[in-house]
Amino acid sequence: MIKWLVLIGVILVLCIVEWMREISTFQITHYEIVSEKLNKVPEEKKIVFLTDLHNYSYGKNNEKLFSAIKNQNPDFILIGGDMPIGKLESPVRVAEKFVCQLTEICPVYYANGNHEQRMKIYTEKFGEKYQEYKNAIEQSGVRFLENEHVDLMFDTCPVQIHGLEIPREAYKKFRKTSVSLEQIKECIGKADLSKYQILLAHNPIFADTYMEWGADLVLSGHLHGGVVRLPGIGGVITPQFHLFPKYSGELTVKDGKSIVVSKGLGTHTIKIRFLNPAEMVVLHLKGK
Repeated sequence: MIKWLVLIGVILVLCIVEWMREISTFQITHYEIVSEKLNKVPEEKKIVFLTDLHNYSYGKNNEKLFSAIKNQNPDFILIGGDMPIGKLESPVRVAEKFVCQLTEICPVYYANGNHEQRMKIYTEKFGEKYQEYKNAIEQSGVRFLENEHVDLMFDTCPVQIHGLEIPREAYKKFRKTSVSLEQIKECIGKADLSKYQILLAHNPIFADTYMEWGADLVLSGHLHGGVVRLPGIGGVITPQFHLFPKYSGELTVKDGKSIVVSKGLGTHTIKIRFLNPAEMVVLHLKGK
């Protein structure tokens, strides 16, 4: 009996140590994204994808994270939302200062998550907090994509990057909601299938509909990797308290289209990660 108690105690201590490690460090995850639509791109394009920082700082002024991004020498940085925390008592300065630095590395495109969207919509509660945050970041050269897109050329290959903001109701807790193809079209229009379509869409629950819309590459976050990840199963729970989400922190390829869900960089409210390290994602885009 004593041996079993000692064993349980050791396991518990190891779990706590691992939990503490995972909420205070990050890893770099590389994904190769291959598409026939990128065949005209002679050399790979490298994109760093960031999401769900939630005001966390890796070192003073996020110097560790900034250095890791710079060392990757990316062509673009894409942000998938929830960099600050959308609560009245939470300042946005940490996220703001970090994002403003990123334009020193390369062009940066930013789509909102539910936390930015919350501050933007509920002005009676947050006042000008979102607009001040956005203005400061835009002055550094970051391009916000609020149900908007930008046209780029990867060498001779035309590319569009869209930032999608789905209805706030899709983030309600304890409720299963849907986002239809028509709702997506109402937000960002019809996809131009002659161009490689990158869709920044914070909530991955609706990834199949995003691909139906015409996305060649879906970039999402929001689920924090499912908080706890089980080998062979994946993420356990979503912020809406739904169990075992289909996409939670991985690369999935379907019919030549790719879904990348970042496990995110921070936590909030429930500060738990287990077998689920925080991450910055590096995408290597190339033709077949």
